[in-house]
Amino acid sequence: MDNPSEMKIMVRLNWDVIGAHFIERMPVNLSQTLTDVGEQAVIREITTAAPSSLNGDDAAVLFAAPPNSRTVASTDLMVDGRHFLREWSTPREIGQKAILRNFADIEAMGARPVAALLAIAAPGDTPVSFVRSVAEGIAERCSFYNAELVGGDITNSDVLVINITAIGFLGGSRAALTLDAARAGQKLVAHGSIGYAAAGLSLLQRFGRNLPAEYADLHPLIDAQCAPWLSPGRGVIARAAEVTAMTDNSDGLIQDCGSMAQRSGVHIDLNADAIQPDPLLHAAAAVLDCDPWQWVLAGGEDHTLIGTTAKKAPSGFREIGTVSRGSGVTVGGARPRYAEGWAGF
Repeated sequence: MDNPSEMKIMVRLNWDVIGAHFIERMPVNLSQTLTDVGEQAVIREITTAAPSSLNGDDAAVLFAAPPNSRTVASTDLMVDGRHFLREWSTPREIGQKAILRNFADIEAMGARPVAALLAIAAPGDTPVSFVRSVAEGIAERCSFYNAELVGGDITNSDVLVINITAIGFLGGSRAALTLDAARAGQKLVAHGSIGYAAAGLSLLQRFGRNLPAEYADLHPLIDAQCAPWLSPGRGVIARAAEVTAMTDNSDGLIQDCGSMAQRSGVHIDLNADAIQPDPLLHAAAAVLDCDPWQWVLAGGEDHTLIGTTAKKAPSGFREIGTVSRGSGVTVGGARPRYAEGWAGF
């Protein structure tokens, strides 16, 4: 950073100390812009929306991890126009999506999310209300995990960028659920929907956020794109149930399973009946005149947890395939109809 003050972590302040005098902060008009109110006022709005007793100094000091635990960290950013559009998503949904993307990565390691850091680079004419609502969305999602927003940074930028750093604890001595631990003879299991977020994106591209009334039943697909959901704690449950490898479906089912197969030196065969598009996906495909299998196989952004185990599927998971010797990914023993996925560049 050019300005050392920008390295400060978010501080929850209600007062300024000037000499021996305290000056009360004036309430912020949320319709004002970031430039209008200044950095400290914006920080105060964020920490008011997502308060934490750990927030308030140059760095957040977390409580010690439980005995025989390890710390897990992940970071993921979202860029306006690439990962979200403000005409499609509310600020609160953008915050919810930002935190879920990162907490899913923590869960995919078999760990429990405990804290998050938020960094925002935004144009100066961004309304304060937008940033506050993003923080509210983050706080709402964090509450499901008993996690807190403990710090971060904000600065001026020509493009809106939101970055989350997630921190979690991996309890006990059992190995983390890494990509290289799938073994021949195991089953492939999944928790969460597959194809919903991609279908929601297709609907948004056709209709925008306001679906015609006759397609109101398709709103869950749009919700899956704008504010995806993952049941908290499933990664920990999977690890306790002896799942060995895990990832989340962020880049596309074939692509993510392919990464696991390549890293583990195995072949993964997806059961076509287990992953076939459900009635909601078929309904959306009929409206858009497209193949719903493309959403399932190549869509991504569902953040579904995908793991391998020699045991039965853990609670909340379902069996969707098998692992054997070899390489690559097939669907019902055949080459996937769609194999592309998300690419950062």
